[in-house]
Amino acid sequence: MQLAALARARGVSLGDPAIIATTGWTTDELAAGIDHANPQGTYDLVSLLIGVNNQYRGRGEAEYRQQFLALLQRAIAFAGGEPERVLVLSIPDWGVTPFARHSGRNPAAIAAEIDAFNAINRVEVERAGAHYIDVTPVSRQAANVLSLIADDGLHPSGRMYAEWAQLTLPVVLKILGES
Repeated sequence: MQLAALARARGVSLGDPAIIATTGWTTDELAAGIDHANPQGTYDLVSLLIGVNNQYRGRGEAEYRQQFLALLQRAIAFAGGEPERVLVLSIPDWGVTPFARHSGRNPAAIAAEIDAFNAINRVEVERAGAHYIDVTPVSRQAANVLSLIADDGLHPSGRMYAEWAQLTLPVVLKILGES
């Protein structure tokens, strides 16, 4: 929503985003959610950010690659078969959050697993010809900037989403021919 507002402020004619995903979903849950929502039509812009809950739940890289690739192909199909109209955001690192620290999880292990999943999604995005936005470094700033974390101590705050939107805006303007 913040990204759409930023684009509109730059004069881009853009409708409200159709959001299918729900916080907490894994790749297979997102696939089922898309099936249930049954979105119709072609979209000028499609975004995808998925995988943190695969990592959180201890799912493997092979499963992630297979399911992420299927979701990426669906995103491209929703964009009318034009991968240049798809943007994928990297997986944020929740290991820097107060929740992770208080739950006794190993932040270095979380970071390594997030990096491995992000290596997978980056390769697949580049191979497909879509756009990749690396928001993971911003998420890692939350280790020292608590205002980047929501009050629940785990999820991104509005401020972090705003930073992701600023990182993504130039790509959106390019995709929509408004740069």
